[in-house]
Amino acid sequence: MSNHIENGQVRVLGIDLGKSVFQLHGVDARGKSVLKKRLKRDELLEYMAQLPPRLVGMEASSGAHHWARKFQGYGHDVRLMAPQYVKPYVKRHKNDSVDAEAICEAVQRPNMRFVGIKSVAQQEILALHRVRSLAVKNRTALVNQIRGLLAEYGIVFPKSIKQARRAIVLILSDESSEMSANFRVILEDERDELAHLDERIGKYEREIEALAKAEPQCRLLMTIPGVGPITATALLASVGDVRAFKNGRELSAWIGLVPNQHSTGGKAWLTGISKRGNGYLRTLLIHGARAALRVCENKPDRRSQWAVSVSERRGANRAVVALANRMARSAWAMLVKQEAYGASAAV
Repeated sequence: MSNHIENGQVRVLGIDLGKSVFQLHGVDARGKSVLKKRLKRDELLEYMAQLPPRLVGMEASSGAHHWARKFQGYGHDVRLMAPQYVKPYVKRHKNDSVDAEAICEAVQRPNMRFVGIKSVAQQEILALHRVRSLAVKNRTALVNQIRGLLAEYGIVFPKSIKQARRAIVLILSDESSEMSANFRVILEDERDELAHLDERIGKYEREIEALAKAEPQCRLLMTIPGVGPITATALLASVGDVRAFKNGRELSAWIGLVPNQHSTGGKAWLTGISKRGNGYLRTLLIHGARAALRVCENKPDRRSQWAVSVSERRGANRAVVALANRMARSAWAMLVKQEAYGASAAV
């Protein structure tokens, strides 16, 4: 056992995570460096189990949530930070030791913003979203490939997955086309792959819908126009404890839906949205807002009329982003107050 552990000198510990090797940097109560240690993967848990409960800082990188849950089980106060917030504390050339020291320094800052530690259930939901998202991308790529191959034979069809399915059936049933037998075999393979991807995506979406129906918080979020099972489950799994955000604007800023600011000399300059934070969640909210905006003209409520007025003044794209921003703020208020959409003036 390390003398530093026996003497209780380490008060704050920074850990630079890796695949096989982990660098530790510890400081005492006065901020003096008292520990620099390099451990292998199978040694880290044993070391942390022996260490009395301490403040532990790590970057929110691959595997960080797993290690955070393990260290919390030993009584440690674990804080995760976004890598871009740790980078300013790196003093010079990058290496594992310098990174661990920067993490140890950053975790002690009173104004540092931390990442919520995700539970196993949250990570499982997000894993379901990720495999579905990849399958959707692969399906889009496959349809684009089919369109390109058929264009060489002078065959074109409208842009949509539905049109692609219909076109392939008609093309394969047309015996009078110039396609050779070999190309027909290739096209049949593409058709089968498309059907396989459709089946996988449908399976994932049914699982997500079942999760949304079983979770009261998801049912609450789905009362927001433009929010369905996919957006609701992704929002809950990504955010976790919504009270970690002081208000709805903080949540919206975390998603990356607020204007990017570049101000100096008392002059404020606002540009496009920052696009920081969770890109997948931001995409879902924007797609949902675009769908909601299409029917706003037929609705008399204040929110719909506001969205229509923004669209007329600033254009549809800006209105969609503004509506997505408002949806995120509404979600925060609803989860904090446990009220359905429209039940409170705050939303």
